[in-house]
Amino acid sequence: MASLFERAASALFGSTAKPDDVDQQLIQDTTDAFVETVEPRVRLSSRYREKLADNVARTLSHLRELGTQLPLEPILLSRGAWSEDPYLRAFFAAADDVSTCIGHSDDIREFFETHSSCDEACALLGMQRKERTVFAPRLEGDVLKQDVQQTTVSFSGHRLLAAAPDMAQARLEVGRRIMQRLAQLVLARIVNIDQQVQDLHLRKAKLATRLRMLHSARDGMAPLVEQGLTIEQQIRDVERELKETTEGYAEARGNLITLDGYIEQMNAVLAQPEQHLALARVPLRVSRMGVKAEAGQVADVDELDLAELSIGDGLQATIAFVRIPRSELPPREDLLAQAHRLL
Repeated sequence: MASLFERAASALFGSTAKPDDVDQQLIQDTTDAFVETVEPRVRLSSRYREKLADNVARTLSHLRELGTQLPLEPILLSRGAWSEDPYLRAFFAAADDVSTCIGHSDDIREFFETHSSCDEACALLGMQRKERTVFAPRLEGDVLKQDVQQTTVSFSGHRLLAAAPDMAQARLEVGRRIMQRLAQLVLARIVNIDQQVQDLHLRKAKLATRLRMLHSARDGMAPLVEQGLTIEQQIRDVERELKETTEGYAEARGNLITLDGYIEQMNAVLAQPEQHLALARVPLRVSRMGVKAEAGQVADVDELDLAELSIGDGLQATIAFVRIPRSELPPREDLLAQAHRLL
């Protein structure tokens, strides 16, 4: 499965990828990779590739377009570059934060430990962009005004991943992880349906018990049920709810008990890839103090072009490719000393 995803990622995100090159072999490889990740038994379904082919091709075209929008030039991620690079100044509050980010990355540390001949690593830096409204002093011309409404921009949750010896391999690793993430979205849908099946099964059993109690009450055991509606009215209400629950249970269970049910869930994601995966370019004008620049403000303003990746409902991050010299990786003892100081 991993090799199939790697081959697809190479065709989509590699340096030789062509804009409109989505051939049948690529569609077949990607289909098999998704099937292997989601439910290998789908291979037993007749014509499973044919049932998935159109939507796999649609997803591949979307990924190919996304691959052309990924940032091309990596940023030098080093403590010394912080004062000169506007992106690093925006991403990190201080130069020491750059070293902390690198030192806390297990991916980067493992990469350098397993690639003794590499003096540099390329990786993807992901983080959360936050904007907050504050009231603070601001210099307007020669006048310092108090309590001026301003918007501050900060970044948190920095994480380095997809470490590789060069940019080309880092892009391929990012592409592979994106494709795996799409497959995980299908799995999440299936898990959710499975949970619905369990919940509906439990609800159906409770309603059936409630209905038996109502029938018993009608036959002379009224104290067992609540007062208010007549027993006949309660029986009708529970029967209606039990019927709806039973139908919902049968529908949810039917989505998963057949191989076509798994194919249906894969198609639900692959048919609309733009709803599950997007890369947006976000222009940002920010001062050296991390404050959004006003229109017309040009002094001490950094012009940034951010890339923001969204995958599913729960993942949205500002991303940038970075180069990390081996010399920037702090020794483990430095991190321990820093932790002790914080404690």
